[in-house]
Amino acid sequence: MENVNEKKRPMRMKISGPRRAFLIINTTLLVLFALLCLAPFLNLLATSLSSDEAVNAGKVGLLPVGFTMNAYKVLVTKIAFFRAFGMSALRVVLGTVVSVGVITLGAYPLSKGNDAFRGRMFYTVLFIITMFFSGGLVPTYIVITKLGLSDNILALILPTAMNAWNMVLLINFFRQIPKDLTEAATLDGAGHYRILFQIVLPVSLPALATVILFTGVQHWNNWFDGLIYMSPDNFPLQTYIYNMINEANILRQQLVANPGDAALLAQIPTKTLESAQIFIAILPVIPLYPFAQKFFIKGLVLGSVKE
Repeated sequence: MENVNEKKRPMRMKISGPRRAFLIINTTLLVLFALLCLAPFLNLLATSLSSDEAVNAGKVGLLPVGFTMNAYKVLVTKIAFFRAFGMSALRVVLGTVVSVGVITLGAYPLSKGNDAFRGRMFYTVLFIITMFFSGGLVPTYIVITKLGLSDNILALILPTAMNAWNMVLLINFFRQIPKDLTEAATLDGAGHYRILFQIVLPVSLPALATVILFTGVQHWNNWFDGLIYMSPDNFPLQTYIYNMINEANILRQQLVANPGDAALLAQIPTKTLESAQIFIAILPVIPLYPFAQKFFIKGLVLGSVKE
């Protein structure tokens, strides 16, 4: 008779030979693909930590050559860089709050049926059209300047406040919420705003996390609108880096024509300094995906399913 107190060994599922071979090959390919995606970032970091001589000679690969922190020491003294960094951080916070608020208020009524919101299809189509057609750069620029928003952070926030794709994502997610929840709240006398903020949004965290991630990364990476609407003193970080690299390339072309111009050479930022600024610019975005992954996948999958 077996001892009843004896611990039972956990049953392990046997893996067949072909299945084991598939797992090994699949894992190896995914690891190699991940390393391939990681290589440009490692090269960027290695360049920022290498000596100028090694970088100019093309000796830097995935590891620093002639290790030095001079680029980061110089970067600490660049007030314009940190001013641009602060402008981008402010843009991400304000832009995400405004955009998520506008998208949520638009998605909630459009997630209702035709019996609850007449004309819902008309407004839905009206928003979806903006995914394929836009007013263009010139009309947008005219509107921004006529409103007096030039060199104002609102010029970077308001034109992209409503994102139709993110709104469709929220609409489909809101439709997955059981109607019993909202109907019970309606019978208890709750209004639409109370239902939205106390019932719908708390159970929609995966979709909200997905929209917040998309919106925040979009604001952080945008550079073109800053180049158009903002002065150099108020450039967001990506616009500042683009402008710096563009000016450095122009100066290098001029130096080729005038190789003896020492004053021109002193104005050109080194490749190590450029790499250090670019690497610091991507650091705030990288940690977002691991932390938001559990919400991101669920929100993207459920929000993309339409019953």
